[in-house]
Amino acid sequence: MKMGLQTNYPFTIYDSRVKKELTFRPVSLKEDFDHLHRWMNEPHVIPYWNLNIDRDAYMRHLQTFLTDAHQQLLIGEMNGVPMSYWESYTVEGDIISKYYSNDPGDQGIHLLIGEPAYLGKGYIYPLLLSILKRKFEMVETKKVVAEPDICNEKMIAVFKKCGFQPIKEVKLPDKTGLLLSCEREVFERRWSQWNNGTF
Repeated sequence: MKMGLQTNYPFTIYDSRVKKELTFRPVSLKEDFDHLHRWMNEPHVIPYWNLNIDRDAYMRHLQTFLTDAHQQLLIGEMNGVPMSYWESYTVEGDIISKYYSNDPGDQGIHLLIGEPAYLGKGYIYPLLLSILKRKFEMVETKKVVAEPDICNEKMIAVFKKCGFQPIKEVKLPDKTGLLLSCEREVFERRWSQWNNGTF
């Protein structure tokens, strides 16, 4: 796995549509464990992440993920308030690489909005578009993939609106997912549409 293909964080951007500062920063086990564990036990998260486990088990899970060099665990903040969780990864080194013909610079993303107060307000769009912008700053990256649970219709609709196109269903160890891909050119159109108010 080529560490040079990893996107660098923290990353902060001001979104003029929602008038909020968005920040993506690495997870801190000490600072973030409590709210991450709480988020994994939220009713809207449980069906798709299946990590509603006790604190000790989730601590072991998080420690294992934090040492996995092909992915970066991130907290998404709005105006400094932690409210979302992101797993930013390189396809090289990930199980999803076995399911499609990938290129060396491909990246992927998993995400959730953890704080219920931030649900249903459309915040997912500036957040997802902003992290995609960061990923596509890597010149090697021509596409970003995602594989949400096939039953997660809301998240699939969000990905599609942000420029992702379905490739195929994939049977993963923990779920059946819909593999989607966002090409750089499509993203750039969506980014422009978001910022000029035609999204």
